[in-house]
Formats: sequence, structure tokens, C-alpha cells
Amino acid sequence: MGVEIERKFRVREDFQPRGTGTRIVQGYLSRDPARTVRVRVAGDRAYLTVKGETHGARRSEFEYEIPAADARAMLALCAPPLVEKTRRRVPYAGHTWEVDVFHGANEGLRVAEVELRDEAEDVTLPPWVTVEVTGEKRYYNASLIAYPFALWTAAERDVHPL
Repeated sequence: MGVEIERKFRVREDFQPRGTGTRIVQGYLSRDPARTVRVRVAGDRAYLTVKGETHGARRSEFEYEIPAADARAMLALCAPPLVEKTRRRVPYAGHTWEVDVFHGANEGLRVAEVELRDEAEDVTLPPWVTVEVTGEKRYYNASLIAYPFALWTAAERDVHPL
């Protein structure tokens, strides 16, 4: 069974990751918290992903590469708005961080994720992360469709450093 273990953090607004990154557009065929089904086009590749319910930093995950044309057709079946972002991979202290800079309805949101081998694994936090948001449902990409960052209040957007 596929398992994903990751921690998620907000990123400082002034942090500019290097490189062009990969443009990602994704939507959800199911946003049920017990079983999300995501369609993603990442650059010239595409994926269908099924994720189970989150428990701490862990959840089941099954991801399959699919033809990009099929994924684009499936995106039309997804509830708007689609999640649009640019992802850059940033190595730091033995881990590769995925830094997402959101666009569209989630413009202004920056989130970094780091995948771990197990939940107890130590990770050195880079200086450009601020507050940990692991497990905070409003930061789930599936939640950003129902309540995009553009609609968040100033208090909801407020970031308190670690």
C-alpha cells in the first residue's frame, strides 16, 4: 500500500526559490476527506491520485501517470476553481523541499512540503519557512477549491514565525 508522510509549512513572502519550476494545474473528482481523487497536469506529464484520510502527517496515497490529454479532459469534470501553482524543488539539510507558489484564486499563498520516511524523522527547518500547517485542513489543496486563499480574512492569512 502506498503511504505518504509529509509535513507542511507556510513560506516567507520574500523567499524566491531559484529555477523555473514546474507549472501545475489540478482539480478534484472527489473532495471527500476520507478519499480524495485528484487529477494533475504537471508540465507535460499528468497523474491521477487517490488519497485516504490524513492521520497526523500520514495518509495512504496511490498515484498513477496518465496521458496528459486524458487529464486535461478530466479537469473539465472538476469543480472550479482549479488549483494553479508553480512548484520548485529546493534541497536543504538532506531533504528536498517542494515549494509551491500559488496562482489564480490562491494567489499570494506559498507553502513548502517535505516528505519523510517516518513520522518521527528529524528534519532541519530552512530559514524561509514560518509556521507549520501540517494537518490544518484549510491548507489542503482540495480545501483551497472550496475556500480559496483570496477569500481568507486578514487573521486567517496572518503568519506567526516558528
